Amino acid sequence: MNYEAIVIGVSSGGMSAMKIMFSLLPKSFNIPIIIVQHIGVHSDNRWIKILNDTSNLRIKEADEKEKIEQGHVYFAPPNYHLLIEKDKTLSLTIGERVNFARPSIDVLFESAAEAYKIKLIGIILTGSNNDGTKGIKRIQECRGLTIVQDPETAESSFMPESAIAAIKPDYILPLEKIIELLIKIT
Repeated sequence: MNYEAIVIGVSSGGMSAMKIMFSLLPKSFNIPIIIVQHIGVHSDNRWIKILNDTSNLRIKEADEKEKIEQGHVYFAPPNYHLLIEKDKTLSLTIGERVNFARPSIDVLFESAAEAYKIKLIGIILTGSNNDGTKGIKRIQECRGLTIVQDPETAESSFMPESAIAAIKPDYILPLEKIIELLIKIT
């Protein structure tokens, strides 16, 4: 399968997980990654710089109507939902909070599932609520690949447990094994 995009949902414990992931993914990794990390409304983008300093990939906050490019990592900016349009561009909205969150993982995952269908990989990592559960279910319904972090290895197990309770993911793996799988299948 030639996957065209990866979406990741992460919350509590996410900074540590992202540091590990982006230090291990090689520079040659060219599938775009779009991420919702639950962050504070007034968060600045210093954490993007921290991730860029340890990453082999280009990491940035998503911009409105930005074309999704290979080898790039896009994060939802604070207080905006991030969506993927059918023309594979990014869209930002200030809609209602979903699962008490803006940005919401469900909003990203559901729009990505519609845009990429079977050519999407959806990943749920560490987190403290059930945001992402509806979205990963939609990815599975569209026959995309679903991966959930093994709850026993997550800093906060609630989000992975919620996803696993809702669907039978294609893979349940510790973070390092998720990274190995991504490198292998892409």
